Amino acid sequence: MTSPRLSWIQRYQPASLLLLAVLLAVVLPLSLDIFRLNLVGKYLSYAFVAVGLVMVWGYGGVLSLGQGVFFGLGGYAMAMFLKLEASDPESTRIQSTPGIPDFMDWNQITELPAFWLPFKSLPFTLAAVIVVPTLLAWVISYAMFKRRVGGVYFAIITQAVALIVTVLIIGQQGYTGGVNGMTDLKTLLGWDTRTDSAKYILYYTCVALLMLSIVLCRWVQTGKFGTLLLAMRDKEDRVRFSGYDVANFKVFTFCLAAALSGVGGALFTLQVGFMSPSFVGIVPSIEMVIYAAVGGRMSLVGAVYGTLLVNAGKTFFSESFPDLWLFLMAALFIGVTMAFPMGLAGLWQDRIAPLLRRRGVPVAPPSGEPLDLPPPPAAEPAAAERAPASPPLSPAVGSQGV
Repeated sequence: MTSPRLSWIQRYQPASLLLLAVLLAVVLPLSLDIFRLNLVGKYLSYAFVAVGLVMVWGYGGVLSLGQGVFFGLGGYAMAMFLKLEASDPESTRIQSTPGIPDFMDWNQITELPAFWLPFKSLPFTLAAVIVVPTLLAWVISYAMFKRRVGGVYFAIITQAVALIVTVLIIGQQGYTGGVNGMTDLKTLLGWDTRTDSAKYILYYTCVALLMLSIVLCRWVQTGKFGTLLLAMRDKEDRVRFSGYDVANFKVFTFCLAAALSGVGGALFTLQVGFMSPSFVGIVPSIEMVIYAAVGGRMSLVGAVYGTLLVNAGKTFFSESFPDLWLFLMAALFIGVTMAFPMGLAGLWQDRIAPLLRRRGVPVAPPSGEPLDLPPPPAAEPAAAERAPASPPLSPAVGSQGV
């Protein structure tokens, strides 16, 4: 029989996700103008990276400082399709070579490169948004985890990968747009993405895909795979000695986080209308880790709130205090980290949950922690193990009626 506490916990997780969905799909669209809502849509594209970091860092115990690479690869894949659509011969007739992107013409390239040709197809592009980041993540993680490289060494290697990819994108200016990136992305299959109606559609598409991503990750967490991830994070050697291939579990989780980051990058390109190497390097990758840390690296929903809070603070401070906004952002990061070491999700567990428990309200523990359930009742001892009965009274004593 399922205990009342367990059934309450099972209802708790869907309730937090439902609250987030109502906030994103109802409250914000009704309270913000289209410009601000488009900004929120951009923030939510970063949330895909934060959700992936909860899986690979919070549950897997592997800190990656290069998630911007996968975000950028997904964004560049979508940007290549949009740029080819914007570079039809009629629109580029003033170029010396019509029919190719403008930055290629500026760099004296007279023919579309072969690796650009498949991106004329939208289905191929959508597949590449997921496959390309996942493939790179598989190469990196397989090479590292099979050799038991982890901890700070893996974090440094992912930082180096972010730097290498950034230098590569900037250096190949004729094929990638260089430091300026790919700009002037206006239409998707002839559909103008700059109109207000298009921005609403793209925003709700982003919200829907983000909710599906959280549900997918939650499904992984609640299964046997999630249990093994937590076990590997805390006692990796014990899991390995139990016969499991720890490297394969880490590779899968890292690839899952990369795929989610690629989807976020593609949605960012669609909503903002450009993609540049400034979203691929070390600095944006570290900022994405901060999103997960502020929201709570063990909470999928908390990572979304952390992403919204950090980016909203960045926008507010930069608009209101243009000379001081960097210092204010640093104060926000330091303050939240010192006050709530487990992020915003830790605020619930450290402050609100104890108050509710004192009032007798059952409260779910944080994700990844064992349930604080009462011990089961002791079983009845077997007949052979029971203590011998007291000796019978003697006839003399019995005759006295004692």
